[in-house]
Amino acid sequence: MSREKPTLFTPLFFLMCGFSFTVFVSVFMLLPIAPFHILDLGGTTTQAGLFLGGLTFASAVSAPLTGALADRLGRRRVLITSSLVIAVFSVAYGLAGGARVILTLVIVHGLFWSGLLSASAAYMTDLIPESRRAEGIGYWGLSTIAAIAVAPTIGFWIYARGWLWLCVASAALNLVMAGIAAALHEERRGPPSSERFFTRRLLEWRVLLVSVTLFLYSFGYGGITSFAALYAESNHVVPKGIYLTILAGAILASRPLLVPMAQKIGHRRVFLPCLGLIAAGMGLLAIGGTLPWLAASAVVFGLGFGTAYPVFAAYVMQHVDPRRRGAAFGGILAAFDTGIGTGSVVTGYLVGHHGFRVAFGVAAALAALAPLYFVVVEKRLLVERPPA
Repeated sequence: MSREKPTLFTPLFFLMCGFSFTVFVSVFMLLPIAPFHILDLGGTTTQAGLFLGGLTFASAVSAPLTGALADRLGRRRVLITSSLVIAVFSVAYGLAGGARVILTLVIVHGLFWSGLLSASAAYMTDLIPESRRAEGIGYWGLSTIAAIAVAPTIGFWIYARGWLWLCVASAALNLVMAGIAAALHEERRGPPSSERFFTRRLLEWRVLLVSVTLFLYSFGYGGITSFAALYAESNHVVPKGIYLTILAGAILASRPLLVPMAQKIGHRRVFLPCLGLIAAGMGLLAIGGTLPWLAASAVVFGLGFGTAYPVFAAYVMQHVDPRRRGAAFGGILAAFDTGIGTGSVVTGYLVGHHGFRVAFGVAAALAALAPLYFVVVEKRLLVERPPA
């Protein structure tokens, strides 16, 4: 007699999907457009890359701390607080009169952004049945991909009416996020821990070191997010946001098919080929920037990138104490966001001094190192967690 699969799609699951969709619409209305605004203010391409770079560097540095705080204070509380604070910063961007002010604000924004990501990931991991974790994380992630598919187009449409209007719209979405988070419920996991907060156990070091794999391939994603629209514009491709739209479409089409395979044939057997696709997609982007090359790159990159993260996260969570999932996701986000931030900043510098093709070629080379690094370190650092 076959056993029924545990229930995955619950009202809370869909509520969290709505939360994540709103989170990523609010930020991806800003990310592709902020470089244009910074250039309009007289900034350089390096400064343009620093908007995403500052956000993700601050997020990376603070993610282990905010992840541990979510474990200690409660994921729901961190989600509500972070949403409200980011709403304030969104309005502040609209009122800022110079590039330096915007780049200062985005650093503090990044601290609370890491709280959103680590707390929501830990909350959702608790919600998903363990036997369907890769599948559940994959489906949940589709809400963020759907957001990325529509947000740049919406953002450019609002930006045509002014930067302030765009920032106010982002702030309004953050207030919606706070309302959704307030509707969540969270079960307490026993009495608060009496252990001191700042100890050697604050970070999940094993997870952080294995997650350097994500740094190597998310470097290219940082460059794409900040400069794919500028690359398209330089090659007279319209609409300017076409790369992110095609990328999102490729992920939406492939993730429901590829991610469940990890549960059947093994996470590593799916994850490693995905890393190869990511490197190939970046290589195509380095070769050409006309519409056919952009489309081919977006599809190939999307096939790998869209599947790699949920499979990696599900695999790592097999080796982590449930009470430490916030800290573990903090380690994952630290590596991932450092890669995005570094990619954005370095791509901005390389574009300004050597051109788009060199910049994306460097990203392709780093992505090609990711599978080699993972194979070397994961067997040494990840040990199966004994069953409860």
